[in-house]
Amino acid sequence: MAENVSEVLTGAGVVAVAIGFALYAGLGESATGSRGSYDLHASFRSADGVSVGTDVRLAGVKVGTVTRLDLNPDTYYADATFSMKDGIVIPDDSTALVSSEGLLGGNFLEIQPGGSPVAVEPGGEIFDTQGAVGLIQLLMKFVGQASDSGSGGGE
Repeated sequence: MAENVSEVLTGAGVVAVAIGFALYAGLGESATGSRGSYDLHASFRSADGVSVGTDVRLAGVKVGTVTRLDLNPDTYYADATFSMKDGIVIPDDSTALVSSEGLLGGNFLEIQPGGSPVAVEPGGEIFDTQGAVGLIQLLMKFVGQASDSGSGGGE
């Protein structure tokens, strides 16, 4: 009988710990006092590698997420909407660019802050943007410059 009581108590303890973990995972953000967010917009000539859920980073730190990506039928640019954590103030002369984590890494949206004392308002737009640069395009440009510089002597 003593073994049954200890087994029941051990099982109850395991169940209690499992429920605690489930509550922590489900309420984690609200329990830690997570702040809200606000939306910003930017248009890119090429948003290759960016999709909904892509990280938005400032100085290498995740400060937001891409929430919407649409093609603008008038400009043929990719219009991105991304949510930023409250408390992150972005100067209105900042640059939004599509950056790569490396040769084999994925792309992310990088915010390079400007020096303006005026901040982009929630729902506002970052106008200075730079789209994705394809690796093949970059290599072709490099090869093109190398072949131009190597053929300049005999004419």
